[in-house]
Amino acid sequence: MASTSEEDLSCPVCRGIFTEPVILSCCHSFCKDCLESCWRQKPLRQCPVCRRRSSKDPVVNLALMNLYETVLQERDQKVSEALCSLHSRKPELFCLDHQQLVCLICRDSEKHSGHRFRPIDEIARQYKKTLKDTLEPVKTKLKLFIQVKVKSRQTAQHVKVQTQRTETQIQEQFKKLRQFLDKEEKARMAALWKEEEQKSWMIQEKIDNLSGEIAALSETIRATEEELTAEDVPFLQKYKAAVDRVQKRPLLDDPQMLSGALIDEAKHLGNLTFNIWNKMKYMVSYTPVVLDPNTAHPQFNLSEDLTNVIEGETQQLPDNPERFGFDCAILSSEGFNSGTHSWDVQVGDSYSWQLGVFAESVDRKGLIDTGLWGIRFSKGKYTAESPLGSPTDLRVKKKLERLRVKLDCNKGKLLFQNPDTNTQIHTFKHSFAQRMFPYFSTRDELKILPMKVCVTMEHSGSK
Repeated sequence: MASTSEEDLSCPVCRGIFTEPVILSCCHSFCKDCLESCWRQKPLRQCPVCRRRSSKDPVVNLALMNLYETVLQERDQKVSEALCSLHSRKPELFCLDHQQLVCLICRDSEKHSGHRFRPIDEIARQYKKTLKDTLEPVKTKLKLFIQVKVKSRQTAQHVKVQTQRTETQIQEQFKKLRQFLDKEEKARMAALWKEEEQKSWMIQEKIDNLSGEIAALSETIRATEEELTAEDVPFLQKYKAAVDRVQKRPLLDDPQMLSGALIDEAKHLGNLTFNIWNKMKYMVSYTPVVLDPNTAHPQFNLSEDLTNVIEGETQQLPDNPERFGFDCAILSSEGFNSGTHSWDVQVGDSYSWQLGVFAESVDRKGLIDTGLWGIRFSKGKYTAESPLGSPTDLRVKKKLERLRVKLDCNKGKLLFQNPDTNTQIHTFKHSFAQRMFPYFSTRDELKILPMKVCVTMEHSGSK
């Protein structure tokens, strides 16, 4: 009966014995926590078994509660009534060597000769403590899994927010490009139509002039041919005037076709796409490094183009491994382990900042004391800091407003310059064995400055 009762006490969701059983209007019962968990995932308040909607709150299933207590009592009674299988006596000791319950007769038998025994209550307390201590790491591990699960759900929600925000910004950028192209198309079409109007007016003026000349010549021919049909005396009387009239017309210059009367297609179509692209450089910008929002400390706010960072109120962001948890810092989206790279940063009036490069493998959650090479400005003083030794004070005559950082991975150099005066501030020499990321930290505001965009042409055969 006990086994049957235990089956009756099994929750359809967790398959275990009911804990705080509740019953729905459809007569199906569940653990209270199991039902609430199902309803959190699917808030339609359906029965997990029959899918029937529940309009009323679940109530405690008193019948199951009573049955549950009865089964536990029967189980405890069976345990308390356990007898020695050899002597049908109540066990009073525990054999440490055989790890089993024994009665007093078993203790004195040859089978347990020389064995160690303990009272049941004493060994039970000891083993319970051992099992409890063994269970603690499991509980700790469970808490960790639950925490990671919660953070993973938060990350999933943040991914949706990121997608929506990024989608909006992409659409805005393409909208600007389309507006530029639409404006450029209209301007070029207007130029074409203006040229067509000018050329058409010029050709029409030529046609009008030619029409006048044609009319005059036609009239001369008509009048002269009419004279030729006259009688001799009238003809001779008007002959001289007729000859003068005819001879005057051929003395005019011969008519010529207009030069430059056709549409200059080459001007409108020649290198059209290149010329438009070249013109676009005035509306686009390029920065050699771009900030990575996924590494930003929760107090950082970024501009839409990911080049400007401002310290502000703490935001609710996923605690992903890439994100800085202690230092108010952020990395670029790209790291370098070869080649030469340079970027300018506007520090302006920021009262505290640090710029440099950061090793990829260093943990970002605690206090950063390794893997960072850079220059720090704090309390009006400039220092060069690296994992190789103590900070070095730097002499800077005038407060820096901009700083240029150059990383030469091949030569193992990290240089800091003042781009306004083109003077050297400090140089680190180190063979960077791993990928290094541009590093930015501030208690105010920093901005990565764009580079000048230019277009160069070379012959297709050039190398």
